Amino acid sequence: MSVFPKDPDWWRGAVIYQIYPRSFQDSNGDGVGDLLGIVRRLPYIAGLGADAIWISPFFTSPMKDFGYDVADYCDVDPMFGSLADFDQVIETAHALGLKVMIDLVFSHTSDQHAWFKESRATRDNAKADWYVWADPKPDGTVPNNWLGMFGGSAWHWDSRREQYYLHNFLTSQPDLNHHNPDVTQALLDTAQFWLDRGVDGFRLDVVNYYMHDEHLRDNPPLPPAERNDHTAPKVNPYNHQLHLYDKNHPKNLEFLRKLRTLMNAYNAAAVGEVGDSQRGLELLGEYTSGSDKVHMSYAFEFLSGHAPLPAQTFKDVFDQVEELVSDGWICWAFTNHDVERHISRWGLSPAAARLYTSLMVCMRGSLCIYQGEELGLPEAELDFEDLQDPYGIEFWPEFKGRDGARTPMVWEANAPFAGFSTANPWLPVLPAHQRMAADTSNTDPSALIHHYRRALAFRRQHQALRMGDITQVVAQGDLLSFQRRYGDELIQCYFNLSDHPVNATVPAGHWVTIGGELGSIRPSPDHSLNLGPWQPSILLLQED
Repeated sequence: MSVFPKDPDWWRGAVIYQIYPRSFQDSNGDGVGDLLGIVRRLPYIAGLGADAIWISPFFTSPMKDFGYDVADYCDVDPMFGSLADFDQVIETAHALGLKVMIDLVFSHTSDQHAWFKESRATRDNAKADWYVWADPKPDGTVPNNWLGMFGGSAWHWDSRREQYYLHNFLTSQPDLNHHNPDVTQALLDTAQFWLDRGVDGFRLDVVNYYMHDEHLRDNPPLPPAERNDHTAPKVNPYNHQLHLYDKNHPKNLEFLRKLRTLMNAYNAAAVGEVGDSQRGLELLGEYTSGSDKVHMSYAFEFLSGHAPLPAQTFKDVFDQVEELVSDGWICWAFTNHDVERHISRWGLSPAAARLYTSLMVCMRGSLCIYQGEELGLPEAELDFEDLQDPYGIEFWPEFKGRDGARTPMVWEANAPFAGFSTANPWLPVLPAHQRMAADTSNTDPSALIHHYRRALAFRRQHQALRMGDITQVVAQGDLLSFQRRYGDELIQCYFNLSDHPVNATVPAGHWVTIGGELGSIRPSPDHSLNLGPWQPSILLLQED
């Protein structure tokens, strides 16, 4: 058994850097990133100031959904390397002070997994009930109206068993039957395999999709006025239903309690992906409440929207979190591998990008940063012929899929393929990205990466920002303000979320300006505060 971190709360307030391994660094010249490529670049992540890494799936897979269709939970796909290579990731990361979290996909497998091959063979084999099987209606149609995330029915006919099987995503991703205790035990064994190998935690893919309604009841329709694109793009008919019965089952929590008990023995932590357009924060509160379920979950509230978010939106979200997640813990992200990069989605100028980064490191919760975010990479505009993502191919051109956020990381501006690989990459490297490569950014004092380093270092210096409460949240026009407190440390934060000046009045007290490296300004002697466009003021209360 590995040596585990001594602090069981290492995850609380941590900054987690997400690595999409196909696109991070290629070490063997095949155009696809791999584990040894990650090893090579770990010093870069440590130098940025992250506390942990989250690696998207690298398990054996036919790659229909690029690793989120797992064919063997306990081995590495040869495309990414070997178990020995993964051990090197662990050893190198730990030597640099980085925790390692891996992406576990427990709601479904690939149809190439040995479990599914056995399950589909007959109706009476040892794993016949390991997946969600159902007879057709008398007229041969699907068992109910459930829809898949990638379009169309969530049911697929299998001629071997003459039954339908459930797939919330691709037809090649059959859903596991979590009502079967043998399935849940096999998944717990999987988690223990990786914990014994030295991982510090997990990111749990679509954690609220694990269980389905045993009676297979139809989902009710969702009125058009209540639809949004937090979970699926607007053009997806998935948004037309209230997903009461195909996910969010109350017994999900029973499995999570068992997983948490296992993780506690290793001081490991998990961040869940709770995706639901109507009950997102409510479910997040349920899944992270107390100390017996998921440690934290990331929210979708800032992973959607196509304009710079105003102060009132932040206040509304913070207020909802206080109401619904007061006994839980949230993990914030502006960008990840499934959404359009926020630089493009919000149309951010360099000054606005810096300000939103400063705001993020002052927010209550843990943080996820996605590779390339620190370089200010915009969404890559790809031609249809370049697409690899089945989601984008299905809904093009109204929804262009996820490939625009998954193009290769850019390391060297003057190297072929920006230093990602010596071969033609699996997705193209855009010239606009190559000009923003890490080596060029490092030598440009105005580049965003320096602001990220300063912001993460600033957060680490203040326990009130990492661990403290958030109170006094106020939105006045374009001005957002709030207080963070931990023990005797009280910090007052102001953020001008606009391109014009705003004014504020600082509460009485002896306030010392901090965060000058982030552009934070001091108030006037009369306690008035005059913030320029996209400017913060962060103040620490000192005793007289």
